[in-house]
Amino acid sequence: MATVKSQERFKTAKGVFDNFTERNLFELHSRGIFDELVTPLKVGKESNVFLAKHGSETRIVKIYRVQNCDFNRMFEYIRQDPRYEYLKKHKREIIFAWTQREYKNLLKAHRAGVNVPKPYSWKFNILVEEMIGDEHVALPLKDTKPQNPAAFLELILHEMKKLYRAGLIHGDLSSFNILNKNESPVLIDFSQATVVKTPNSHELLRRDIKNILQFFRKLGVKREEEEILNLILEKKADN
Repeated sequence: MATVKSQERFKTAKGVFDNFTERNLFELHSRGIFDELVTPLKVGKESNVFLAKHGSETRIVKIYRVQNCDFNRMFEYIRQDPRYEYLKKHKREIIFAWTQREYKNLLKAHRAGVNVPKPYSWKFNILVEEMIGDEHVALPLKDTKPQNPAAFLELILHEMKKLYRAGLIHGDLSSFNILNKNESPVLIDFSQATVVKTPNSHELLRRDIKNILQFFRKLGVKREEEEILNLILEKKADN
């Protein structure tokens, strides 16, 4: 439960716990999505991430700060997504749609068998998802370089292909939002992910490929962007 004690403990966390957020946390708690917030995990430019208990397991609670978010940037991304063509340029509605979009993207990817955190619920500016890791949260690829870079890259490309077949493109893929869990990649941070029929989807896919290949090139693994693009777009290729 988001108790008074835990709320007071995190009141200073850049204004996350305004009355609006507290009400939404309480509703998610009342629905059994999590029991209580435990500790902050990360403070980002537009969101704060917390660890929360749910029985014996730990979950991630991501809270977008309604007052601090760059909703203009969000709108420029989300307005190209055909799922949100109806959206008007109103700050709160954009942030809520952004959170819902991340939840829907994760759900779609998870159901397609892509290695992503399982999403549990969302409420306006709050997203609750699976914590990736065993006893501790798995670290991003940038902080835990793989033992076998070439093999790890192949696993990432396999996940990107599955994601594309599910009709999605991550749109912001890099070593920052790929976790290394026991030498297996887990893709995270799906707020910028979009459907393949979005007008700029292939541009975003090329950017994802470029970012990943640049990282692995530093580890001594060289692949060509066009080769990888064709690999991902090969819809009839074997899993």
